[in-house]
Amino acid sequence: MNGDDAREIAELRARVAELERSRPTGRRHWVRPFFAVLLIIVAAVLTPLSAVAAWSSDLIGDTDRYVSTMKPLASDPDVQEAVADRVTKAVMQHVDIESLLTSVAPADRPRLTKALGPLSGPITSGLTDFVHSTADKFVSSDAFATLWTDLNRTAHASVDKALTGKGGGAVKLTNDAVVIDLAPVIDRVKQALVDRGLGIAAKIPEVHTDFTVMTSDSIGKAKKFYRLLQIVGFWLPVLTLVLAAGGVLLAIRRRRALVTAALAVAAGAAVLGIALWIFRGIYLDGLPSGVSQPAAGSVFDTLVRFLRTTVRMVITLGIIVALAAWLTGSGRAATRVLAAWRGGIGAVRNAVGLDLGPVGAWVHRAKTWLNWTVVAVAAVTLLIWNYPTAAVTVWIAVVALLVLAVVEFLDDDGAPHLTGTTGTGTGTAGTTGGAGGPAAGSGPVEIT
Repeated sequence: MNGDDAREIAELRARVAELERSRPTGRRHWVRPFFAVLLIIVAAVLTPLSAVAAWSSDLIGDTDRYVSTMKPLASDPDVQEAVADRVTKAVMQHVDIESLLTSVAPADRPRLTKALGPLSGPITSGLTDFVHSTADKFVSSDAFATLWTDLNRTAHASVDKALTGKGGGAVKLTNDAVVIDLAPVIDRVKQALVDRGLGIAAKIPEVHTDFTVMTSDSIGKAKKFYRLLQIVGFWLPVLTLVLAAGGVLLAIRRRRALVTAALAVAAGAAVLGIALWIFRGIYLDGLPSGVSQPAAGSVFDTLVRFLRTTVRMVITLGIIVALAAWLTGSGRAATRVLAAWRGGIGAVRNAVGLDLGPVGAWVHRAKTWLNWTVVAVAAVTLLIWNYPTAAVTVWIAVVALLVLAVVEFLDDDGAPHLTGTTGTGTGTAGTTGGAGGPAAGSGPVEIT
């Protein structure tokens, strides 16, 4: 055994001894992983609660958000049909056919007969059809869409009262149901009836009737927790993020922990999405017989639209973070992918033959910081984006990936890059293998 072999063996023994000394004891070995896993599990459990808290706080706390949420319902066919039915029923309940007909002046009777003439069946049935067609025409107009938006904007303050159980207003909590008073719509329909020749509609008194936005036995109980949701609406998502980050930092294998945390949070959001789907069916099945199920389904889908958007965004973000953490690891497959990434970009840089000079050298020295800066900017962009969607999250990731590709392209350590028999060398002072020059590889390559 020569001196070099003996020295290598001594170094290996010293290394093994150092590893033995640094190996954690039995107690220390499980404490950090245990609490890391615990924090990640708690973050996953809090993910759906955080999404619901943020959604409820934004929906009620932001007038524009609430109006933009409710606005599409004005053009929903099921909601339009339900409103028309409700208005027709309310109007006909206040119409005394005999007294109204006897009060019609002789001069107005031909006009009334002309208006009701095409209608078949008894006078009550014909008048009901006439009122319904008028109401249906109005709720399909732009005037109804404008009125619907105005009602929801002015009634926004009452929504908070409805969920907190205080006061009344256009929107109120009645018998565990959030309802909207359709009196303004009925007034417009009465005027439309008069314009269409049914002058007796002007004698109908002011009618108040409720259109149910949401009904459930749990609404009365949910209002008790609404104030708590408002308080934690912002801080609960922050706490969830801090717990997930704490679990990753506490773990011994942090990269693996980051993959696990990202997928766990995505799974928590997926559980919320499944719960919404299940609750929708339970909610619709439990509706009273007088409530239109198609309209109630449209209202439910509209109210939870942004919550579902958040679910999709969190799932997408979790998958992206997990994939990024995995690709930057030391696994065999990840190493091959990164090698292909760097090799492909390097081949493009060499094919272009661009002399980056001091720029390439600076990028090579600062490459780690530049990459982390790109990641930080992408994260901040996602955080400050106003209600990001899954598509926005994907686009931010794609842009960040393109910027990282640019950084990789500009990374040039100044080493020579030979291209084979042509003898052209990147970064050489002259050409090798060209006319009057030495053959490729037959002489030294001068580096500038």
